[in-house]
Amino acid sequence: MKILLVADKESPYLWDYYQPGRLKDIDLILSSGDLKPEYLSFLVTMCTAPLLYVHGNHDARYEKHPPEGCVCIDDQLVKVGGLRILGMGGSMRYSHREHQYTDAEMERRLKKMRFALHRAKGVDILLTHAPARGIGDGQDLCHRGFQAFLPFMDKYHPKYMVHGHLHMNYGVGIPRLRRYGDTIIINAYERFILEI
Repeated sequence: MKILLVADKESPYLWDYYQPGRLKDIDLILSSGDLKPEYLSFLVTMCTAPLLYVHGNHDARYEKHPPEGCVCIDDQLVKVGGLRILGMGGSMRYSHREHQYTDAEMERRLKKMRFALHRAKGVDILLTHAPARGIGDGQDLCHRGFQAFLPFMDKYHPKYMVHGHLHMNYGVGIPRLRRYGDTIIINAYERFILEI
């Protein structure tokens, strides 16, 4: 399965300079948030694959204008092509806007998914907006990752955690891929192809 991962920045390669057929081999698109709804609608229109997304901390506009043809999986466990994907969008709470949570709130959201995770016998991909604490996050409150993701990965061992939020152009040498135990962590900034 070929999965297009996107987050945070609209890719000129896929939007401004799009050429027909560029997405023909894509089986699934996963968005980690903070993208224009028009961009996600464009991607799903140019591709036959489904597009699943979680909210980023700048996605309040989705409430009035959700991306057409796309499916929000925040607080849901879905199966696509045999893959179990859990969506947990949002960032650390740093203001009083939508899609921001304290670490305790994120922990409660994850705990609410226990029955679904038990029924599905686990999860393959944890799709988030914010990274895990200490693994590809920033020091400021806005870009700090969630501590709650660490015990979750320790318990469920997802094959992949896909996040956005920390733009790779924030500094030199920010790695796209990291590992935490059995989990490969991918920063989906702009675009990345994951082949499973």
